[in-house]
Amino acid sequence: MNNKIILALFLLANLNAFSQKPCEIDTNVTDSLGTYKSTKQFIIFERSFAGNSTNIFFSLANSNGVLSLETQLLKRSSGFIKADCFDTNSRIYLQLNNGKIVTLLYVGNDTCGTLIQNENSPNSRIMTGSFVFSKENYEALKISPVTFMRIKFAGETIDYPFKTEFTAELDKKTYQPEYYFINYLKCVEN
Repeated sequence: MNNKIILALFLLANLNAFSQKPCEIDTNVTDSLGTYKSTKQFIIFERSFAGNSTNIFFSLANSNGVLSLETQLLKRSSGFIKADCFDTNSRIYLQLNNGKIVTLLYVGNDTCGTLIQNENSPNSRIMTGSFVFSKENYEALKISPVTFMRIKFAGETIDYPFKTEFTAELDKKTYQPEYYFINYLKCVEN
């Protein structure tokens, strides 16, 4: 009897842990040009060390049926910030827990972002880019957590390991990057 109760509690806890999150839509527009829907930004990666920090934000978008991953990189430092640039060969590679690798293609103009310098605070560089999904890799993201991300910039490739869960220094909220696509792709599918 006790084993059945323990098993039931275990299953209930796992069901709650893996349940999908509610959609948080930032933009939902329909006009004469078509439709555009996007989710709110989500911190997917955060690293802070020796006065330097890197934050990566994701939001998902659907523009007239084309799904994209809107990516924003924010780097801060009291010293020099090297520019990482997106060009036509830029890619995001996502390694899934099931061993598959999903590739997203950059679809914007060449950019190295914007450098913001301020005497009273650290220098900041902000860069945004849109990456599109293909039909065959889109479905894999809905069923398997992401464990690792590699971004191919114009001049180099940088790896970003995903955490199962972390509390961001930036806004003190708890994020679960590994389950981002499982939880939020449904929000922009239609």
